[in-house]
Amino acid sequence: MTAKKPMEGMIRCSANYVPLTPISFLERSAVVYRDRPSVVYGDVRYTWGETLRRCIKLASALDGLGVSRGDVVAALVPNIPAMYELHFGVPMAGAVLCTLNIRHDSAMVSVLLKHSGAKVVFVDSQFLHIMLGAFDILSKSMIKLPSVIIIQDGSEISSNISHTNAAAQHLEYEHLLASGKPDFEVRRPEDEWDPISLNYTSGTTSNPKGVIYSHRGAFLNSLAAALLNEMNSMPVYLWCVPMFHCNGWCLTWAVAAQGGTNICLRNVTAEGIFENVARHKVTHMGGAPTVLNMIINAPASQRRSLPGKVMVMTGGAPPPPEVLFRMEALGFGVTHSYGLTETYGPGTVCTWKPEWDSLPPEARAKIKARQGLHHLGMEEADVKDPVTMESVPCDAKAMGEVMFRGNTVMNGYLKDTEATETAFKGGWFRSGDLGVKHPDGYIEIKDRAKDIIISGGENISTIEVESTLFGHPAILEAAVVGRPDDYWGETPCAFVKLKDGCKVTKEEILKYCQDNLPRYMAPKTIVFTDLQKTSTGKVQKFVLREKAKAMGSLTRKSSSKL
Repeated sequence: MTAKKPMEGMIRCSANYVPLTPISFLERSAVVYRDRPSVVYGDVRYTWGETLRRCIKLASALDGLGVSRGDVVAALVPNIPAMYELHFGVPMAGAVLCTLNIRHDSAMVSVLLKHSGAKVVFVDSQFLHIMLGAFDILSKSMIKLPSVIIIQDGSEISSNISHTNAAAQHLEYEHLLASGKPDFEVRRPEDEWDPISLNYTSGTTSNPKGVIYSHRGAFLNSLAAALLNEMNSMPVYLWCVPMFHCNGWCLTWAVAAQGGTNICLRNVTAEGIFENVARHKVTHMGGAPTVLNMIINAPASQRRSLPGKVMVMTGGAPPPPEVLFRMEALGFGVTHSYGLTETYGPGTVCTWKPEWDSLPPEARAKIKARQGLHHLGMEEADVKDPVTMESVPCDAKAMGEVMFRGNTVMNGYLKDTEATETAFKGGWFRSGDLGVKHPDGYIEIKDRAKDIIISGGENISTIEVESTLFGHPAILEAAVVGRPDDYWGETPCAFVKLKDGCKVTKEEILKYCQDNLPRYMAPKTIVFTDLQKTSTGKVQKFVLREKAKAMGSLTRKSSSKL
């Protein structure tokens, strides 16, 4: 091979090469949209000019606490202005933002603080007791405790902080900002592949993986997120997606890129959504299918007329077609995206084609439930045989593993080279999701590899069974797992939550499924219960699998009757 020769006259210098970083989004918006609202939270309002100044002072204050390039700064904070500011202030200090799930208990928080090596931790006063419990655990391991910054949001700071956190500094957030210098020199990345954030997977074990995002990946995925959300300049975005989850699907940075207004929402309720949409003329929002389900089942007393069409990006679990259809009937335009923590949140988008407009509503909803194709920030998404790495045929039947490659795939897993190499085996990121490709190339997820049910040699997609269950007028939520069976190996077991005021028997639901599904796919067991979920709206199926396993297997005789 001959050595590559650069074209004569090429020079890389500061005039034509600057490492990509979302920090530039805020700096630009502070000029273009200086006096326009950036963040709104109740009576609190900031402009883009004010947000830039606050973030610079935050970066300076972190520097004053001894935070250096590459240090990890953790946050246990809901969707409030301080959480938004941390997404810029921490990178401006050259540090890495580690956002923690506010639903974690003290034991899990202690594990993640220790693994991440966080030097400073920000905690909202509502969750201070969780952090104090984590510090109690960490203090027994003789490690140096991080400094604590408390965000006081309408509640008194616990006096217990003084003795529990004796080995660490603790300050109040606004006092910390006041100590910062407005002329602090922002620490932009030296290399655009430098880490900007650390996101832990919503794992259900004691050892979730720490996913490392780069400035480059965050920059590109933010622009892609703005495009796939059809965000023009100055959108009004309602925060229902947790900012701690994949940095709010990178929309924390995307809204800044477009000079939009962030409407913060501490607690996500249907009433709060309708009220904020009406009051602030919200144009965009996002949420898992559970949020969509909450909206469509809101009582009439909580609903408000929409000021205009509200674009909603949904992801997480594939939304049932029935949910999509009812959302659009209310005036919401739903865009379906799919991805993982390892792909910065959204990695694909079900781009709508005008020729589908003339299809019947049910057909349109089924198409919208597909995961689609890779977005502009992702190089490629495919469905492949995990052994041969050959692409599956585009026949909507052949199943394979969904895989990604591109600049918006994680740098790797923190302190776990082996897991990183396994995830990237074959030069693609392996999602662990099983799917098919339709003749137009659009991907459709059929199940997580661990969730697929194999009954009598047949593969059963729990997603397809759940989608059918959602079509029953009395069912609010449904999740399906495999239940051990002496004869079939396993059979579908449906955990169902009914809508308020609705009554239906297990036998009626079984009959409904048998009438609307192939016989082998219909659930053999129905359990009425509330469904435990992660903070991102995913049903904790590992809990349901344990429950189904504890029920014991059906006998061969009873299975054959069903």
